[in-house]
Amino acid sequence: MNCNEIYETGLLYHHYANTAYPLTPHSFMEYKLTDENEIKSFLSEQWKKVDELCLYVHVPFCKSRCKFCEYTVLENTDEDIESEYTELLLKEMKMYSELLRGKRIAGFDLGGGTPAKLSASNLTRITKAVRELFDIEDGVVFSVETTPAIAADEPEKMKLLYDLGYRRISMGVQAVSEKLLAELGREGSASVYEKAVKNIRAAGFERFNIDLMYGFLHQTDVDFRNTLKYAVGLAPDYITLYRNRYKGTKLEFEAGGVSVYKAMYQYRIAYSELTGAGYAANIGKNTFSRIDGDYGTSDYLTKRVIEGMPYLGMGLGAQSFGIDYLAYNLGAAEKRMERYRAAVNAGKFPIQDIYRLPVEESIAKMVSVAFYFAFIDLDCFKKRFGLDFTKVFEEEVKFVLENGFMEIKGNRIYLTERGSDHINGIIPLFYSDKSKEELKRAFANQHFSEKTDEELFLSAYNINNYDRPSVACDIAAFAIRTSDDDNYRKDGSAKLSLLLIKRGEHPFVNRWALPGGFLRADETVEECALREITEETNVTPSAILPVGVFSKPNRDPRGRIISNAFASIITEENVKAMGGDDAIDAKWFDVDFESEDGADILTLACGEIVLTAKLREKDRKFGEARFEIIQSDGLAFDHAAIIAAALSKLRNCIGNFDIIFDFLPEKFTLASLQRVMETVGGISVLSANFRRKVSDFVEETDEFITGAGHRPAKLFKKK
Repeated sequence: MNCNEIYETGLLYHHYANTAYPLTPHSFMEYKLTDENEIKSFLSEQWKKVDELCLYVHVPFCKSRCKFCEYTVLENTDEDIESEYTELLLKEMKMYSELLRGKRIAGFDLGGGTPAKLSASNLTRITKAVRELFDIEDGVVFSVETTPAIAADEPEKMKLLYDLGYRRISMGVQAVSEKLLAELGREGSASVYEKAVKNIRAAGFERFNIDLMYGFLHQTDVDFRNTLKYAVGLAPDYITLYRNRYKGTKLEFEAGGVSVYKAMYQYRIAYSELTGAGYAANIGKNTFSRIDGDYGTSDYLTKRVIEGMPYLGMGLGAQSFGIDYLAYNLGAAEKRMERYRAAVNAGKFPIQDIYRLPVEESIAKMVSVAFYFAFIDLDCFKKRFGLDFTKVFEEEVKFVLENGFMEIKGNRIYLTERGSDHINGIIPLFYSDKSKEELKRAFANQHFSEKTDEELFLSAYNINNYDRPSVACDIAAFAIRTSDDDNYRKDGSAKLSLLLIKRGEHPFVNRWALPGGFLRADETVEECALREITEETNVTPSAILPVGVFSKPNRDPRGRIISNAFASIITEENVKAMGGDDAIDAKWFDVDFESEDGADILTLACGEIVLTAKLREKDRKFGEARFEIIQSDGLAFDHAAIIAAALSKLRNCIGNFDIIFDFLPEKFTLASLQRVMETVGGISVLSANFRRKVSDFVEETDEFITGAGHRPAKLFKKK
């Protein structure tokens, strides 16, 4: 697949193309080691290559499993089970300490699950063992996780964690809408959150993070904005955003109803709210910090993300990533403790799956995770692999730079605002070739039907949540193009082309449509049309012509939405269309509109993409035709009828020079004028009367010089 195909596939399967790598539990099976003796020697060989690493200790206990949780979690456990698990964990830690003797530990996280659920005794034993068994570097900040309920109800536990040496603490709030929390199987209330924060601060923590989640089917933008404002009011030092991934969760069946645009837009809301409240992050980054120079993440995660530092995970289902290997502990698949217990008690490393990775897979793993911070550090990449990132991914880097998805600043390549919007299409560009193919193949059967996805979306959509009236604007922007797609007004065969976008939001997600969107309260319909086409395509017409109002009651499945339609002719040189906002792509389609057997056939073609519609002229009033759609293949809404009406309007107006001159730039030639007349209106020659009228004002270069208003009869410069 070429870069554009990979990018589009990533956006299509956006719930799966993210910072988590590999794509499925079966992705690396060909690299799997199975012989126990080989595994032991392989681990020894791997960790000999490392001087510095990070540690993660997993505590898999929660009061209950949230519906959005994809991790290894055990529910409703008592202290006896938790104490037994602590014993097993200490044994595993002792086994690994032999391999890591003399290795420097640059970061440590006690994560879960809910580590704070453990008793004071078990927390003390684990933390003491980490310090005794491993060589912790000076200055490493220990990080731990809690829930609001534990922090609120057990202030002595918060003080214990601080006294044990933990200096960063993270608390999952996720959302403040109690209705949404109930649907997600999670408890929460304002009084609990506020009491929890008070106890965390009283314990002494000055590095306090709150986790929030977005991208749920039943989470409105208003709900999410309220959650952000409330979280800011709690005054944490950091706020971390997690987009719901769906894969492997109890909510996976809802995934199809959540478009890439919804997630994109909610991140935009968060970025605006959080940066406006004094929390800093480069665009696309998940963690926002109000402490200057502090990324906001734990040492463990920061080293992993930026440097690709190897890390060792211990505990049920924990993940490890070495120089050339990836491993998952027992329990990752079944979410049970029996096999983990048996292996540890037998003195074996409790590994479920371990893979000897080729370098391209290690690279893909590091780069995918790097997008958590929305940049790749080129020096760190070279240090980790001894390779130049821009050479390894020469075509991919060219693609993201040319399309404005990323930019190089210093020794890093960052996501831009546009790249942040389309991150799920960008991450797969840096997968291994094997995983790029797998992305398209693995999820094809899991992707719900368009009809089912739309039904899910509509089940959660309430038009009363949006401003009234529900008025939209759509614009049919045409251009006169030659065979060179990126160049206009050249010699050669001229074609009439139409600018379409591929929708990133339901309804009609992934279908082609005219650029357009909803009217804002502070703008006119003309301003709305110009704003929408600019945001969605990077193209701005010099003038637009009203086509009509399209108000058929069922034209939009979301509800009663009226569209004001406009037409334009784009005449600027070298106009490049680029998808933006809720448009995941924008392309020029060659237009053919002919009558056949009493019907009008509209054909729009762009390479192998061909869209067709069969229409019937319904009526013609005041010289303007209205059309009804008999059949439409590939075009969203009633846009085939809008396109047909726009073409008819332009053809009727083409003889009116006052209208045509509005579309032309300030400098144009007779030849360029002829092309517009010919291609749009079918007028093969300019009238003799018109030529006589302007002949005294034509320069030797055959160039017209016009000014404001484009009225050449008065404004031509005399030769």
